[in-house]
Amino acid sequence: MVKPFQTLWALALAAALPLAAAAQDRGQVTNLPLPRFVSMKAAEGYVRRGPSRTHRIDWIFRKRDTPLEITAEHGHWRRVRDRDGAGGWMHYSLLSGVRTVLIEQDMLQMRGSPDPKSLVVAQLELGVIARIEECTRDWCDLSVGGYGGWVPKSAIWGVGAEEILD
Repeated sequence: MVKPFQTLWALALAAALPLAAAAQDRGQVTNLPLPRFVSMKAAEGYVRRGPSRTHRIDWIFRKRDTPLEITAEHGHWRRVRDRDGAGGWMHYSLLSGVRTVLIEQDMLQMRGSPDPKSLVVAQLELGVIARIEECTRDWCDLSVGGYGGWVPKSAIWGVGAEEILD
């Protein structure tokens, strides 16, 4: 037999679930959106199994400006993942809000304007890291190696499909 208190508790819990899901869209520490993209500030960053220095180091990211996606927050720690889904917990001091992307298409044509018919200003190799200047719905303006230009958003990792940056 279900007691009235149990029924009320179940109803209250069910009603709170959509609110809890909405609250998870923002970090508990920073109140910034989750997930969100950042980059590596440091040239080397330990990725730990949990959010403290006592947790085991699973691996090390060794490239400054590597784009990472933050998926959770706990105190001074951020759970991050890279393009391949590898990740863990990193101290926030190793991360930067500067936005970068990873080129996912070999010999990607960087164009002078966000138009597939515009002049090609450079070709980017697979795996190159570039800084984001601006993104529209379908294109991003990038800078890398002294070059600047537009690439299709679908050919890079480090920016959300619906994200627009000014």
